[in-house]
Amino acid sequence: MMRHFVNAAMVSTAIVLAGGLAASQAMAQTVYNRGNDTDPSTLDHHLTSTVAEGHLMRDLYESLVVQDANAEIVPGVAESWEVSDDGLVYTFKLRENARWSNGDQVKASDFVFAYRRIQNPETAAPYANILYPIKNAEAINTDGMALEELGAVAIDDTTLEITLEQSTPYFLELLTHQTGLPLHEASVTEHGDQFTRPGNMVTNGAYMLESFTPNDMIVMQKNPEFHDADNVAIDTVNYIPFEDRATCLRRFEAGEVLSCSDVPLEQMSYMQENLADELHIVPYLGTYYLPVKTNRDDALADPRVRQAMSMVIDRDFLAEEIWQGAMVPTYSFVPEGIGNYGEPAKLPYAGDDLLDREDAARELLEEAGIEDGELTVRLLYNTSENNRNTMTAIADMLGNIGINATPEEMEGATYFNFLRSDGDYDMARAGWIGDYSDPQNFLFLHESENLGFNYSRWANADYDQLMRNAAAESDIDARAEILKQAETLLLEEVPVIPILYYTANSLVSTKLQGWEDNVMNVHGTRWMSISE
Repeated sequence: MMRHFVNAAMVSTAIVLAGGLAASQAMAQTVYNRGNDTDPSTLDHHLTSTVAEGHLMRDLYESLVVQDANAEIVPGVAESWEVSDDGLVYTFKLRENARWSNGDQVKASDFVFAYRRIQNPETAAPYANILYPIKNAEAINTDGMALEELGAVAIDDTTLEITLEQSTPYFLELLTHQTGLPLHEASVTEHGDQFTRPGNMVTNGAYMLESFTPNDMIVMQKNPEFHDADNVAIDTVNYIPFEDRATCLRRFEAGEVLSCSDVPLEQMSYMQENLADELHIVPYLGTYYLPVKTNRDDALADPRVRQAMSMVIDRDFLAEEIWQGAMVPTYSFVPEGIGNYGEPAKLPYAGDDLLDREDAARELLEEAGIEDGELTVRLLYNTSENNRNTMTAIADMLGNIGINATPEEMEGATYFNFLRSDGDYDMARAGWIGDYSDPQNFLFLHESENLGFNYSRWANADYDQLMRNAAAESDIDARAEILKQAETLLLEEVPVIPILYYTANSLVSTKLQGWEDNVMNVHGTRWMSISE
């Protein structure tokens, strides 16, 4: 018996061009200059990890299912799917008219190739564990099991069967992430690590790569082979990196870009007064946090020292004064409002007076044998005015308990690769935006073997066991309780210090139609059009 049948005909994906355009205008090239947070470190989606890279992948590729303008799951390459009664087997029926940008048919085998490649240890994909729900994925990635044992099989060209390790309630939503995207096997095999270069890159999304000039622009052209190309209104999208948010604001006001993916918060009052209709501030499923290196034989390896540093951070000041109300203070790592969880666990001093917390922090440092002025920490952050101001303020706060702190800036394109590769730092700035609305997507970051995202290199066997227990638990409420125990343990040891919840802050021109605010902050260009 099978259940949960979905057909593409049930979902309308049409985009209607703004009325009143003359025929000559309708035929002219429609260009969207789109501000992005930073340049990608790679266009190999198996090696990507940032939100900025996710924006690019969403336009270049299409997965089995996709998120529409409202972040709702709709059919992508798969026109329908069925799920077995036990929730373990997903059978996807692919569109026969799904095409790669070179005209080749998108086949079930393209997904199998991609899923095997991301689990191949030689790929060293930082996000490989996102797909661990697929049967044998983890064993292949970590224990050397043969790639052919992966629970993804092409029954025929248009039928893909995926078998899971255990029932995973968020699996379809997980497939909207870039780890679920297919790859054109022939071009990857031919070009090797150069397959993402313009001219080599073959994609199956609404757009294809035209050019990539670092620190300047990524140009994408509409993919004429895309199965829904007739409903893609924008012909060219130019992704422009703006690590300096104020520069994007200036170019937005000049009409040179139609959207900015982030805003300079020091100019929030100005934007609220002058760009009220274009400024979008909406809830966002994400946490801004501070990883602390734990794998060295120094003071930061002591949880008491990390807890003392967390205690004296004035999160309300950061949210209101530094981020101008565009962030929300938090003492939890998992965001509030996330699915399948309830109320997150919190640091025990969440409601305490700041001065009392400073006194308690000094006592912890004394217990740890740290004298006033003895400890010096470097506060690493990636380039942006908002991050700089945050870390500067935190340095002052740490100074209140006798810790010498020095902010250090690193260029954005290399920053997260540095963190992933166990770079040398004391405390760093990091952020995590949910790939799907489930607490596992936040808590899995800190598992011992998650070297791609466990920036602090914290290792705790009890935490790892709790995460394994949660993965094996089919009762959603019992699973939530286990995950809450894991978060409580994380907050007791604070290898990462949660300080803020994100909001999505964007500038969006009133000419840009189809940009719908949503908690996932996903805005595929295929759903948009430009009016005059």
